[in-house]
Amino acid sequence: MTGTALVTGITGQDGTYLAELLLDKGYRVHGLAPVGGGGHVTDRTTLHYADLGDGSNLGTLLDQIAPDEVYHLAAQSHVRLSFDLPVYTADITGLGTLRLLEAIRLYQERSGRRVRFYQASSSEMFGKAVETPQTETTRFHPRSPYACAKVFAYWQTVNYREAYGMFASNGILFNHESPRRGESFVTRKITLAAARIKLGLQEKLRLGNLDARRDWGFAGDYVDAMWRMLQHSEADDFVIATGQTHSVREFLDEVFATLDLDWHDYVEIDEALFRPAEVDVLRGDSAKARRVLGWEPRVDFRELARLMTEHDLKLARAEAMAAG
Repeated sequence: MTGTALVTGITGQDGTYLAELLLDKGYRVHGLAPVGGGGHVTDRTTLHYADLGDGSNLGTLLDQIAPDEVYHLAAQSHVRLSFDLPVYTADITGLGTLRLLEAIRLYQERSGRRVRFYQASSSEMFGKAVETPQTETTRFHPRSPYACAKVFAYWQTVNYREAYGMFASNGILFNHESPRRGESFVTRKITLAAARIKLGLQEKLRLGNLDARRDWGFAGDYVDAMWRMLQHSEADDFVIATGQTHSVREFLDEVFATLDLDWHDYVEIDEALFRPAEVDVLRGDSAKARRVLGWEPRVDFRELARLMTEHDLKLARAEAMAAG
């Protein structure tokens, strides 16, 4: 179906890719952004501002926008930062989802319209995973305030589906990256630093745990899965992953090799960057999404590292030119 879509967190990595996909499919796209928020947003979208820590104007916005689909991507999504800001993370990432679900429920009662809702759940919910790979039936064991908040939001989404008959789906997405990834996230931190080191703009790169293993995919592929979930005949929960794991160390190998550098000469380990409770390995099994939704990842790990490195090398060259 096409129609009107509301995307929360539209200024983030996933929000920008999703907005572009929806526009290409003929949707009218509205975005919810934090007050003062910036980011790469096409001028073909209509921006609105709201605070998920308050939510007082969500009902009014829903009345104005009259969305057919709501994609809820907004969150305090930095795992390490969530240890420093646990209450804020729980409020925005956890309770913020509940505020939006309740606003949609009341909007449906007022308008008689049916809204399809997508919740951006996270592989971090598995945390200290009890089995590998993780599937839709794997028990959660969150290991950070962020992951705990996401587990709360996940079960609220299931509860609103079961209690009120809402079309509410969870996408349990494993790590997904791109050139638009925030610079504080480890993959983008690596590609940007490597490019700057290559051009003599930076000398060292400080990192935490190099042995953490993740199932890394491309954000552009993963937003397609979000859309497919809301086109399905029934609301459900789906793991979205590549099924392959790579360590931070392997990502370093790929990125620095692309630039003909040896990362061992530049990387320093900083204990302050380790998480208080580490998640060692995450690997997802997306067989259900592949079977039911017809979804497949297209960009592999090596291609992802190359895309991000080449993008940041262009940024570094522009920085070097500006510096004279």
